[in-house]
Amino acid sequence: MSSFKAGRRRRSSSLMYTEPTESLEHISDQAALPNLNAEWVNAKGILYLFVIHWLRNKWKVLIIFKLGAWGIHFVLIVCLKIFYDIMPGMTQEVSWTLTNISYMFGSYLMFHYVRGVPFDFNSGAYDNLNMWEQIDNGDQYTPTKKFLFFVPICLFLVSTHYTHYDLTYFTINLLATMAVVIAKLPMAHRLRIGLFSGQPDD
Repeated sequence: MSSFKAGRRRRSSSLMYTEPTESLEHISDQAALPNLNAEWVNAKGILYLFVIHWLRNKWKVLIIFKLGAWGIHFVLIVCLKIFYDIMPGMTQEVSWTLTNISYMFGSYLMFHYVRGVPFDFNSGAYDNLNMWEQIDNGDQYTPTKKFLFFVPICLFLVSTHYTHYDLTYFTINLLATMAVVIAKLPMAHRLRIGLFSGQPDD
């Protein structure tokens, strides 16, 4: 146990450190219960359900849909775009750039900055892992992680197209996208930047 604690210590002058692998106790705690924080991300797309019912002597068709975690990204992007479009004096170039920056900031904050689980049902088994590392038990190149990897890239390409390839907007969109995409690469797995995150917990 003391070697595990010593492995977590880092020098205060280090800006980057790698989160060490979990102890056997943490691994058994993680296997004991499902991780509800990361399991919802695997809900794909939009499921349409047609309900036919009888109302006032007529057959009516209701379309009920359940929005999955994959579909919510597109809804968020569309809502951000509409929000920035209704602001007075907003050009399309600025609107697309702000949509890109807002989505990238939210994505980085949710998947790569915040560590742990928002509710206490697994005794802190995931306290030192961010959500990206919790998805699919940290496996790389799963369908969910591929989808979450390509959404920022596609948004970057769309925003670059609608900003008419202007160099200033391109640079801003590229930097925002690179911050999110680099954090999703396997080389950044368990890598922490000390400037943005605190000391690791024991």
